[in-house]
Amino acid sequence: MAEIAESGGGGHGKGGKKRAKKQSTRVDMTPMVDLAFLLLTFFVLTSTFSKPKSMELSLPAEPPPGSPPPPEVKKGVTFLLTKDDRIFYYIGQFNAPGNEKGLPPTQLSETNFSSEGLHALLMKENKWANDEIDKLKAQNKAKTLADTTFKRLAVEATANNEAITVLIKTDDQATYKNAIDMLDELKICNVGKRVLGVEMMATEYALLQEKIK
Repeated sequence: MAEIAESGGGGHGKGGKKRAKKQSTRVDMTPMVDLAFLLLTFFVLTSTFSKPKSMELSLPAEPPPGSPPPPEVKKGVTFLLTKDDRIFYYIGQFNAPGNEKGLPPTQLSETNFSSEGLHALLMKENKWANDEIDKLKAQNKAKTLADTTFKRLAVEATANNEAITVLIKTDDQATYKNAIDMLDELKICNVGKRVLGVEMMATEYALLQEKIK
């Protein structure tokens, strides 16, 4: 509150003139401090703090010495990331030239980060899981499926044997940005089984080098 403090005075000066009283103003800052604390408390209680976002990844453990070879990849797509934002891939198990089973050697195909490229490929290969999730979404929208049940069944659908498994491998020229963009696209396309950090085989690397020459 503002107060006007009056000082002494009012006597007669020379010539019999009456001097005006001197006045000083003092501002009480206590109410303003209280208001500042009230506003601060209001904004703290009503503000929404940013929440950290995370993505679940499957990082393979180093196999112990003498362990048997890993099982064949079924319903799997392996992506090989390299320089210049280029993406190569193959579907299923990798077959090296002159393999013991006499199967045709694996050939790499190329795609890109466009909607007609990587997105369309993942939606096609992961069609079973996407169809199941669409059915669950319809039930959830019709209020015949609870939200918690919907989330649980959606996760189970992406982990089903009918859903695809995606392996992401990079060479020494790939960028972190490409790996993050790949993970984002896998999330959008409901790919639940994704593995990052697998070392590229020598035969895969040699085949990749032939493609990027």
